[in-house]
Amino acid sequence: MDYNSTRKKLVLPEYGRHIQKMVDHALTIEDREERKKAAQTIISVMGNMFPHLRDVSDFKHKLWDHLAIMSDFKLDIDFPYDLPKRENLYTKPKRVPYNDRKIIYRHYGSLVEQLIKKAIELEDEEERKQLIMLIAAHMKKALYYWNKDSVTDDRIFDDIKKMSGGKLVVEEGAVIPDYRENNYRNRKKNQQKKRNQNKKNIS
Repeated sequence: MDYNSTRKKLVLPEYGRHIQKMVDHALTIEDREERKKAAQTIISVMGNMFPHLRDVSDFKHKLWDHLAIMSDFKLDIDFPYDLPKRENLYTKPKRVPYNDRKIIYRHYGSLVEQLIKKAIELEDEEERKQLIMLIAAHMKKALYYWNKDSVTDDRIFDDIKKMSGGKLVVEEGAVIPDYRENNYRNRKKNQQKKRNQNKKNIS
């Protein structure tokens, strides 16, 4: 029995073994012109395998690159495009540095911490109050996603105080708008507008 496990490993398995055999055969053709015709036929067959990608701008270029790769860059023809370098195919990408900056409350995210720092720097008292309430509203929304059972304005104001090192204290009696109620009101308002519009169209 001829099992795939005993066959030659495919360089690009997505094209299948028959395409690889066509490429291997093209390598054995001695006449350069005939070899080029064989390559063009292979490209045509490869393109037919992925018809949904034909409109992609560099689709043809990729096919020729893949042909070169499957031939181990040994196919001696005039390629219509510049080929990738063999050494660039197997180079590892540069290591992305891991962000190890500690976030006090991960459920709020680093953006909230940055906004709190900005609020501390504001000199205008009124602007600072407005920014604090915007931050608090965002924190309330984030907290709902994290834990719906323990969302209170007092908790959020206390978190703001802790995250700012005691520099941002919300005045007593302040209330954070509930985004869920606002969304409900907006939906009801839009529904009423549609009903009114439908009545006008009918009349």
